[in-house]
Amino acid sequence: MTTDTAASHPTSLTPAPLTSAIAAGLLSAFVGFASSFAVILQGLTAVGASQAQAASGLMALSLAMGLCAIVLSWKTRLPISIAWSTPGGALLASSAVAEGGFSAAVGAFIACGILLTLAGLWKPLGRAVAAIPAALANAMLAGILLGLCLAPVKAVAAMPVAGLSIVIVWALVAKWKRLYAMPAAVLVTLGFILAGGEISADKLGSLWPQAAFIMPAFSPSAMLGIALPLFIVTMASQNIPGIAVLQANGYKPDPTPLFRATGLFSLAAAPFGGHAVNLAAITAAICAGPEAHPDPNRRWVAALVAGIFYVVFGLLATAATAVFSAAPPLLIQAVAGLALLGAFASSLVAALSDAESREAAAITFIVAASGLTLFGIGGAFWGLIAGGAMLALARWRRGT
Repeated sequence: MTTDTAASHPTSLTPAPLTSAIAAGLLSAFVGFASSFAVILQGLTAVGASQAQAASGLMALSLAMGLCAIVLSWKTRLPISIAWSTPGGALLASSAVAEGGFSAAVGAFIACGILLTLAGLWKPLGRAVAAIPAALANAMLAGILLGLCLAPVKAVAAMPVAGLSIVIVWALVAKWKRLYAMPAAVLVTLGFILAGGEISADKLGSLWPQAAFIMPAFSPSAMLGIALPLFIVTMASQNIPGIAVLQANGYKPDPTPLFRATGLFSLAAAPFGGHAVNLAAITAAICAGPEAHPDPNRRWVAALVAGIFYVVFGLLATAATAVFSAAPPLLIQAVAGLALLGAFASSLVAALSDAESREAAAITFIVAASGLTLFGIGGAFWGLIAGGAMLALARWRRGT
């Protein structure tokens, strides 16, 4: 594995302390967990997970991305940040329960993990994903995210006090420091949950971390409706941008071993309800940037520390799931929607920016967002098929 870093940057003879790297790692883990765990819970629940299974999935994902970050950062001495697939969680949230229930979803998670691993073993597969027109991939992602992004508006209509409070706090904090906006919104939501008095010992159950093994089932509809779109959005929206963030900060890793590692850790998490882990993009900038440490060769410590805290947060996953499961589902969807607004806006702009593929991208977006289900296969797959067919037809007409 290539471990070139921005080592040409001048460094002082006396190494700077690692305090900033440790702080950056803690911030990265906290923001990564607090900003999007509601998306993951909503997604797992939507495809049939019980509260115990959703808690197990959240814990498995936290442990997988924490251990993966520790292993890769230590081995490469690069700030390799790992995250769960937030777009993948949104995909699950927009999906229906597959035939076979959550077991079929777990089978799809395993298939996705295999595909992610193969992308790191067999370069043509990685190139095939990269060959998917960016406009269509972004349009599919925007269509997947639209439903959750509408949830804050619905929450304001249904629960004006709670909904408006969460949105206003999110907006005010974002105006000051966008990085802290989602954690602030989560804290406000937690306040309303506790104030509502809906939490009881019966609903909480045991808060001790408990892994739940789910026997997988494999069905063609889950493979096409969950596994394939999950693989595509994880690669296109997380792994490839994650490499770009590292490169933008002067690091030049070989992507394929990183993809392979995330695939293997995804496989390990899948039987316990975890859908996928991947290279981080947003939180990666915290660990790979100069704020983590003035010496680029020591920033890997930030990613390692983030991995350690992800493991700690994983042990709290059962408690987090129990508390947020006591809230009205629409309130959790609203928090998830706020977390995804930036990704939705970016993907929609990228999808429609090219005039030649705009119509095909619009069709992809509409079909993916429609909630269409044919033969048990969700709209994300059909949106990509419909947009791809339209793009191929347009190119045939132009003779290209």
